Amino acid sequence: MSESAALHLDLDQLPSLSETVARHELAARKSLGQHFLLDLNLTRRIARAAGPFEGATVIEIGPGPGGLTRALLLEGAARVIAIERDRRCVAALGPLVDAAAGRLTVIEADALTIDEASLGPAPRLIVANLPYNIATPLLIKWLDRSDAFRSLTLMVQKEVAQRIVARPGDDAFGRLSARVGWVCQAALLFDVSPRAFTPPPKVTSSVIRLEPRPAPLCAADPAAFEAVLAAAFGQRRKMLRGALRTLGVDTATLLAAAGVEPTARAETLEIEGFCALARALVMLRKARNPVASGALRE
Repeated sequence: MSESAALHLDLDQLPSLSETVARHELAARKSLGQHFLLDLNLTRRIARAAGPFEGATVIEIGPGPGGLTRALLLEGAARVIAIERDRRCVAALGPLVDAAAGRLTVIEADALTIDEASLGPAPRLIVANLPYNIATPLLIKWLDRSDAFRSLTLMVQKEVAQRIVARPGDDAFGRLSARVGWVCQAALLFDVSPRAFTPPPKVTSSVIRLEPRPAPLCAADPAAFEAVLAAAFGQRRKMLRGALRTLGVDTATLLAAAGVEPTARAETLEIEGFCALARALVMLRKARNPVASGALRE
């Protein structure tokens, strides 16, 4: 029997996900933002969207009772590392670890503090049904290390997904959109009904896929880029000549140096425009404080 066939047989002999939930009393905890996916057809669709898996380390965040974990293994992932904070779920995943025959490792840890870039050999793929309450902080953390991952396939609240994949000029385009677009190519793949979850959330979810760029879309100091985004979108209804005053430099000089129209608004500016503003900000701050040895000073 082939290795693949043996894996399928072992997984088929496991208790169902519903039985696993009942046996380990896995009532979803609101404090952890838990909504479990028990439909294997749906989780396999998500797993296929995350592939291909050949030669990759697949890092799953918040596996819960293991619905998506089973799908990843069934779809051919040879090395899965699952990060789970809930000790009940860690115990519930034990039989799956045994059935996976060395292909699955479960780490009890908080995904907000663990360094996924240090887990397993590259290429690394992140796959996750993210808890709504920590989805954005986790995404920002991964964007700061985007070069460590080949792709990120994530299920998030639909409203958040729309903000992540939005383009300049879209109603949903904002600070998060620009931050993602600077270092990744992003696509919304499909929606998931609340009825697919146990318990069902009050909102629709969406699956998105992010593919990190080999290099950022345009050159800019990361701290300066973040400062420009924070100022520009902090007062998004204002023209940039007003919104950027919080940066502490002459706004007219900043905009002229970047080649950006003073009457432009943040939601219509291309990412390259934010990069140009970030480079101009560094230049103006250096001119004001030449002893700063090129470091950006907030």
